[in-house]
Amino acid sequence: MRLKIVNVGEPVLRVVSQELSREQILSPSIQNLIEYMRETLRDAPGVGLAAPQVGESFKLAVIEDKAEYQKLLTESELRERDRHEVPFHVIVNPVIELLTKPTETFFEGCLSLPGFTALVSRATAVRVRCLDHQGEPRIIEASGWYARILQHEIDHLNGTLYIDRMQTRSFSSLDNYTRHWKDKLRMS
Repeated sequence: MRLKIVNVGEPVLRVVSQELSREQILSPSIQNLIEYMRETLRDAPGVGLAAPQVGESFKLAVIEDKAEYQKLLTESELRERDRHEVPFHVIVNPVIELLTKPTETFFEGCLSLPGFTALVSRATAVRVRCLDHQGEPRIIEASGWYARILQHEIDHLNGTLYIDRMQTRSFSSLDNYTRHWKDKLRMS
């Protein structure tokens, strides 16, 4: 079942989400939510979806960066972004540690702000301590675009949107981004 993705302005996107216990994670309701979020993410399509984006204030997100999503990028763009395929997985109650300063700047979008993008600086390497879909502890060390995805989704779980971190003068519709900025890293 595909879920409705809520848009900016919904209060659930601006509060710190509730942690889940292992028992809650294993409950049929959360296991169903995970599966519905997977379907919703793939239908969108997107590379990450946090529970608040579907109206649920839980510290839970699903992530998947399929190779097919990268086909529109050149080899040079893939290298520049350090972007690689990331298999589907779930993060619950994540705690993130930035291993580098947030100095890498790229255009970023969000399923809860459809049709827009902006430049956002992020760390290029992170360590995330979390639980998986079975409530088992995991440590994820990520770099490049995968690190960006994790930062974006974990921000959602803490009531933060990319527009809170963006370079405000770069905020653009996707149409204008494609027309004027797609091939440029920075705006002049």
